[in-house]
Amino acid sequence: MVAIQGIKGSFHHQVAQNYFGVEQEILICHSFREVANQLKNKEATTGVMAIENSIAGTILPNYALIDTFDLQIIGEYFLNIDMHFMALPDQSIEDIHEVHSHPIALLQCANFFEDYPHIKLVESSDTAFAAKQIKEKQLKGIGALAGPIASDLYDLEILAKSVHTVKSNKTRFVILKNKDLEKAELSNKASLKFELDDTPGSLATVLNVLNNCKLNLTKIQSLPIIEQPFQYSFFVDVVFEKYKHYEKAKKLLEIMTTHFKVLGEYQAGEPQE
Repeated sequence: MVAIQGIKGSFHHQVAQNYFGVEQEILICHSFREVANQLKNKEATTGVMAIENSIAGTILPNYALIDTFDLQIIGEYFLNIDMHFMALPDQSIEDIHEVHSHPIALLQCANFFEDYPHIKLVESSDTAFAAKQIKEKQLKGIGALAGPIASDLYDLEILAKSVHTVKSNKTRFVILKNKDLEKAELSNKASLKFELDDTPGSLATVLNVLNNCKLNLTKIQSLPIIEQPFQYSFFVDVVFEKYKHYEKAKKLLEIMTTHFKVLGEYQAGEPQE
């Protein structure tokens, strides 16, 4: 059972199918916190959670959820976000007077609709939800912006493909489960969390350790510690060629930092072209 945020036809659903296969049973959750809860309560064995987007940036609350619920990252998946303009069959763009979708999706596709001033942009809670409503209520004259999986699932016809303004739009998703501290076979990437004393050069020293141990730092993100104003936790992703180099760095960081935690050791995903 895979827990996802959003309904079937969402981008999370698409990632779950691509990663686990189309036959995998899906548990629909209405929020990322619910995904974390379902994993912690063992209602689901694995979960899919978006962690960053190439345009919108990092989804900071999800780092906190992974840490707070003590979840383990066991993999990652990069998905090209393709926004298609779709509606019930046997209609043209001229027949559509409203398009419904998530506010961010509408914003990302606004330039396309400048050529169609007769179409009103209407905000919805989710890209897939808009497509589902059109199907269930047989809404003629209403379009949706959603991914290709929503078109297939809800029998909608694509009126225009890839209508988002910035064509290179990718989201990184992490694959999660309850923490058991086991590394994946052939792991070459790790996600770590730590805190530092408020002393000059402490972060620079950590970065030097990563470099000296031949680790490639691919991401660093700070997150405020709620109980300690103006103090921060650091979340980093590192890639390595040899596990022994990573092990050496990990032992040093355990000594140099506080609240050191391994969020996951896994095989790095390949961004799609």
